Amino acid sequence: MYTYIDAEITEHHSLAVASQRVEHGVICLLSALQFHGIGTQAPFEVWVAIDVHARRPNLDVLSLRPVYMSGLALTVGIETHAIEGTPVQIFNPAKTIVDCFKYRHKIGLDVTLEALRESWESRRCSMDELWEYSKICRMSKVMRPYLECLS
Repeated sequence: MYTYIDAEITEHHSLAVASQRVEHGVICLLSALQFHGIGTQAPFEVWVAIDVHARRPNLDVLSLRPVYMSGLALTVGIETHAIEGTPVQIFNPAKTIVDCFKYRHKIGLDVTLEALRESWESRRCSMDELWEYSKICRMSKVMRPYLECLS
């Protein structure tokens, strides 16, 4: 990716690069948590959700962690943010937390619970949003005990 010498490089530069290189990708999981300021995780790779039928992106410049999704799990809860003049698709906080429960074996249950607790305390998402996305992603049975503890 080419840029001007005096260009303003932000902390989310890698998200902008990933968005330009992976056309239909959506920033997810740990990268989305970091973007939204939830939790203490600082991922060393960019987590990107792509369609299950898509080929694995080949990026030499950027460390990328693809996560395969399909159907509504890939298309709902997307926000578009401008990072360094580039439109970047990122899952909203509620959808990101539900995805953390879905992929808790990859990122860890402690990270998932920290994100849920912090987003609930800072009012980043509502119980209704979490429940709606949990039904879409088929995580309602897994998340029910944790959501009942919050309310």
